[in-house]
This record gives sequence, structure tokens and C-alpha cells, in this order.
Amino acid sequence: MSMLNISVTVLCIAIATWFSYKGYLETRVNTPFDMKKLVTASGLDIPDRYWGTYRSGVYFGLKTRDPHSLVIGLMWYFPHLLHQDGSGLRHWCEQNDRLDRYAWLEHDGRTFGIQEIVDNSATLTTTFAKTPGGKHGGDWTARIAVTSRNQIRDGEEISLLFYTAIEENVKGWIKVNIGDEKQLTGVEGNTQGLGSFTINLNMIEGTVEEHSFLVTVAPGLNALKETVLQNLRIASPKGSSKKYIVLGGEQIPLSENGKKRDANFIATQITGRIPFEIEINYESGSFIDRVDKLTGQNYNHVLEMHRKSFDVKFEKIFKLRAKGYTENEIKFAKMALSNMIGSIGYFYGNSQVQSKYTKGPVPYWKAPLYTAVPSRSFFPRGFLWDEGFHGLLISVWDLEIELDIIKHWFDLMNVEGWIPREMILGQEALAKVPEEFVTQINTNANPPTFFLTLHFILKYKQEEMSEKYFQFLEDLYPRLQTWFNWFNSTQTGDIPSTYRWRGRDGTTNKELNPKTLSSGLDDYPRASHPNVDERHVDLRCWIAFAADIMYQISEMLGHTNIKYQKTYQYLSNNDLLNELHWSPSTQTYADFGLHTDKILLRKLTSPSRSHMQPSETVRIIMEDPTLKYIDSSFGYVSLFPFILQIIDPGAPQLGKVLQDLTNSDLLWTKYGLRSLAKISPFYMKYNTEHDGPYWRGAIWMNLNYLVVRATYYYSNIEGPYKDEAKKIYQNLRKNLIQNVIKQYNKSGYVWENYGDGHGEGKGSHPFTGWTSLVVLLMAEIY
Repeated sequence: MSMLNISVTVLCIAIATWFSYKGYLETRVNTPFDMKKLVTASGLDIPDRYWGTYRSGVYFGLKTRDPHSLVIGLMWYFPHLLHQDGSGLRHWCEQNDRLDRYAWLEHDGRTFGIQEIVDNSATLTTTFAKTPGGKHGGDWTARIAVTSRNQIRDGEEISLLFYTAIEENVKGWIKVNIGDEKQLTGVEGNTQGLGSFTINLNMIEGTVEEHSFLVTVAPGLNALKETVLQNLRIASPKGSSKKYIVLGGEQIPLSENGKKRDANFIATQITGRIPFEIEINYESGSFIDRVDKLTGQNYNHVLEMHRKSFDVKFEKIFKLRAKGYTENEIKFAKMALSNMIGSIGYFYGNSQVQSKYTKGPVPYWKAPLYTAVPSRSFFPRGFLWDEGFHGLLISVWDLEIELDIIKHWFDLMNVEGWIPREMILGQEALAKVPEEFVTQINTNANPPTFFLTLHFILKYKQEEMSEKYFQFLEDLYPRLQTWFNWFNSTQTGDIPSTYRWRGRDGTTNKELNPKTLSSGLDDYPRASHPNVDERHVDLRCWIAFAADIMYQISEMLGHTNIKYQKTYQYLSNNDLLNELHWSPSTQTYADFGLHTDKILLRKLTSPSRSHMQPSETVRIIMEDPTLKYIDSSFGYVSLFPFILQIIDPGAPQLGKVLQDLTNSDLLWTKYGLRSLAKISPFYMKYNTEHDGPYWRGAIWMNLNYLVVRATYYYSNIEGPYKDEAKKIYQNLRKNLIQNVIKQYNKSGYVWENYGDGHGEGKGSHPFTGWTSLVVLLMAEIY
């Protein structure tokens, strides 16, 4: 063979190898972790959690834990308040609906729930209860009672719409049952997951003014409200001149071959006068040995039985009566817990992800996710770092539910060890997310808060860790190793033992300080000019904490743990920590990077020949940045060596941190610790023209909970600062509990964060994600 032929052959092989390797790199981002799935039991394998309120983003809805489910839901409106644009029709939880309040008052995550919704002085109480039986998850009944506060709206008309819909790709059918007066009396159907079933509608009490129904084809679960609005009509009953808003009956479009399509959406509307109550009874066809229907007095009995069990379990776990809390305070705590449990959703679909090797977003594999959500109105989907905080409360209440949640999340880990920080699965979830936030980038991390949950379980739940739960840890362990290794290899800094959050924009001139979304603390001020020199103290502490938990789990399971032990010892070495992150000038822990405080946002207007161009707000830099500690912005990030209990109990740095905690010019308020010191140049500053301050002064419960937890730890360990830590513990805990309850009583909501000036609720609401950790504060469970 000639040299030319050899050269050509070698070149061809090299090109083929390069393209093959390029293709390999492109697919890494959406290739699942290569071991058996953690979720081996789901759906009907766990019958008591098959049906549930797993539609987090609607006011009231039920579905099964199946990829493709029958879904049940509620809409309502006051006829005189319904507008042509659809405002006034309630369905999805929306802050713009401006309801007085809504929350699950009691919910156990398995058998029942009681919710109260207050809208325009009318109260809708939604309850449901389940009973086991048959092969398809048993029966359930839901009731919706409409009453009036102080009877001021008695006699007013309200329309309730109860609907049944089939998700896309469900194998099955639904159809209506029509009574003698051509009114819908119920629905029957058959699906692969449920077998045959019937749903019957009964009036419990009250006056019905009008009854109508709709049978049609909806384009998707994200468009059910629009489908209803398109099929509303004005009509009068026979023999009456009064006009009502009614549903349009059967409205089945034709397919391309001229035949009627199969209906996937059935709604029935009852317009009644307040007060009245309706009952919806679902019966499984495979429940053949049913003794009593779950209706009438039997429903009342079953619901009351579940409520008593809930009350006994709640007091046994949290001991709030024994601690002397009032009944109103205990009701609040039950609500906070129940709204977290009742907001747990079941989602199915695929995320959009991207790596530097893909030309654009690519689909993740299709997968289920069983998870709590931060907020039913604003964030009805899974968030990675939120879920670690949620797990602290959920694992106290129901360890089996929490372990199932952890399994679902870790089944979403790819072969690299990366888990997307936000999971947007299914039509309903996607419809609530701005397009620019949909795609997840695989270089971007999120705080590994599941290690908080695992630490908590190891500390408090070992007596419940039967052989089955030890097997859970054994199965989880390879994924934990890969996850930890991903953090410890992709988020490192240029200097050994330093770490840097990825995903900051070093080229933008639109932000006062480029956001660090991957840290979870979004607009918290970091180095003004992101580059490879940055050192992030919070991330360093997260990795140290994770290494310690990995060491403990390895020890428990009998695996080699020396590398985790050495990593923890290395990263928790206070001398090294202080060398890299202790600012000598302010005597505080701080990030390090290329930074200047002398920056501002300014509107610039560009003149043109014909007219003035629209103004643009950009960042103006008035001083060249230098490499320095970011010590002018004392706040939550400065506390992480304390929060994650890395500071030695006898270290003088601990004394300085405790001293700074109680300084009202820094973080201390009567309502909790603010996120950023008042003396910071970024305190309460807008980050762009439209992005108001977020982590720049507001009081956040998740970090406050960790601070209380840390003060509790340091007050119970020998050292020169234990008395000071105890005093801060008592005062901070009291301030947080009092303010959250006060604002709930005042506004009707638990909030995303709280103002540092007056303690008022701010941000999205209801926010019974990590703000529900107030229940653990009340119970003193850390």
C-alpha cells in the first residue's frame, strides 16, 4: 500500500473517530445513569398512594400516579363577575385571582384532605377521602361545600364545574350518563390503568338554579379552561325568561374521515345559590366486594376517622400541645404541614437540556417525578434545591413518601452525575414557565440539599430504617457517589480546595451584578466581574458538608470511605478555610473575585435623526475591578461556614459570627435574619431595570432555619460561645415563628419571603415549600 493510501486511510479513520467521539459527547447530557432505576414500585404497586391530589397547580384536582392518567378537577365562577376574557373563572392557582386565601388545612398524603378556599367572601370547602378495595386503587369521594362568611353572600349565585379529562396517550375512553331530564348524572369509562369505573354526582344540600354539561375534545390539559370558555352559552330554562351561562352540551369535532372524534373532556356545571354542597363519588369496577358506598353518612364517618388519626399522629410527632401552643397556633402548623403534603405532585414528561456539545436544546428522556413543589400558584413544579428542604419536613411526617421522592429525583440523574435544577414535565407544568427558563444547562449546579435530608434521616430515623430502608441506601449509594463526584470535579476553582458556581454571565451589561442562579441565591451580590478567579464560600461549605454525609453513609453501609473522610477533613480545616475566605479587614467570611462596588444602573438614550430611540438601562462601571474579598456585602453567604457547622466551636471566628448576627445594622430584625446587610452597597437594589431585589434584604425561612439549627448545635456543644449561641437561638426562633403566624393571620397566606422592615409577606404566595419549615421550628426538630 502506498504512503498516500495509508495517509488517506489514517485520515479517514481519524475523521470517523472524531465524529464518533463528537456524537458521544453530544449524547452524554441526555443519557441516563447506567444502573437499575431506584423507583421499582409505583402506580398500583402502592395502592394507598395511587390516587391523590397530584395536580399541584390547580385549586382542586385528583389524578393517579401513572404516566398517563385520568384527571379530575374543579372550576368555579360567580356569573356576575365572569368577563369575556375569562377572568373570573377559577381553575389554576393564580395570584392574579386575588383570593382571600386557600390552603389544605389537613392532608395526610395518603387517605384524605380538607381544603378551605375563600373567594369574594364565599368559602369553598373541598374534602376528599379514599377507601381501599379492588385491584385499581379503590374508591374515593370528594365534596365541595359553598358557604358564606357571616352569611353576607347567602342567596348569591355561583357556578361549580366538575370535570373529567384524559391525558394524552391514555388508552381508554370516557362517556356521559344522562338522566331523565337530559342532565348529566355521571361519567363512566375504562382506561388501562384504572379498568372500568363510574363517577356519580349527587346534591347534598342547597338549591340548584341550572344544570348543564359539556362533552368535547380538548387540545391538552394546559387548555381545559380555554375549552370551557369557548363552549359557554347564554340560555334560558323552559318556561323561564331568566338567562343563565351554560355549557354547550355535546360539542364533538369531526376527524378527517368525517367521523366523530372520541371525547377526552367532560364537564358538568351546577349553578346554585349559596349555601349548597355537591358530592362526587368515584367507584372502581374491580372493587366487587364493596360493603358500603363512600357517600352520605358513611363518607362523614370515614372522613372523621381519618381526621382523628391525623390529629393523633400530628401531636405524637410535633408535640405542640405539650409545648403549650394555642389551638389556633396548632391549626396554623397543621395547615403549613398539610399544604406541603397536599402540594406533592406527580409529573411525567421530558425536560429540555443543553450542553456545550449540542447545537441547541435537546430532550431529556421521558420520566416520572413525584415531588413537593415550592408554591402551587407560582412554582407548581420540582426544584432540586428546594426539595432538599422540603424533605426535612416530609421525612418527619412520612418517611416512606420522602424516600420515594428521593428515588424519583435521583432517577433523573444523567450518566455524568448531573441532575437538572428545575424539572418541567408535562403540559400543565410547561404552561407556567417563561420560555427563557425552560432549558437546563448541564454545567450549572444547584446546592446539594438532599444531603441535608439524608443527614436528617440518618440522625432521627435510624430506628425506622428497617432492612428495606438500608437497601434503599445501598441502591442510592452509587448515584450519590456519582453526584458528589460531579460536583467535586465540575464546580472546582483554579486553586485547590476552592469552588465556583458555574452559569454566571461575565459579558452582560444589563445586570448590576450578574446573577448566580445555580447557587439558589439568584441576585445575591458576588464578584462584579465573573471569571475563573472566583471563590464561592457557600459552595465550598456545601461540598464539605456533602463529603461528611458521604462518609457517614459509607461507614453505615460498610463501604470504603477514606476519600470522603479525607475530603471532609481537608475542606473543614479552619486554617485553610480562613486563609481562603476570611476577610482580615471586616473579620467576616466572604467570596473572593474580581470586583468593584462602584457600579450603577443608568438609562441611556440614543438619539437618531428622526426621533429618540427607546431608552436602555445598562450597567455603568465607575472604577476598575480588582481581585479582592467581596466583604462589603455581609449576608447569608457569609454565614455558610457557621450554617453548615464547619467553624470549630472554640474558634474566635465563631464568636465574631455570633456577634454580627445580632447587629441590627447587619442582619438582625424582629422578624428574622435579613438576607443582606443594610450597609451593603447592594442592599435592596434592583439588579436590572425590571428585576427587583430578591436575596438583597428579604427574610427567607430556609436559611433562617439553618441558622437556628446551627445556633442550636453550638449551644449544645462545649465551647466559649455556647451561652451566646443559646440566647440567639431562643430569640431568633421566637421571632421567626411569631412573624410567620402573624402574617398568616393578617393576610391569609404563608409567603415566599418577608420584609425586613415590618415583617410583611412578600413574593409568591401561598409558599408552603421551605417556609413550612416553621413547623419544625415550633417543634424544635433539627
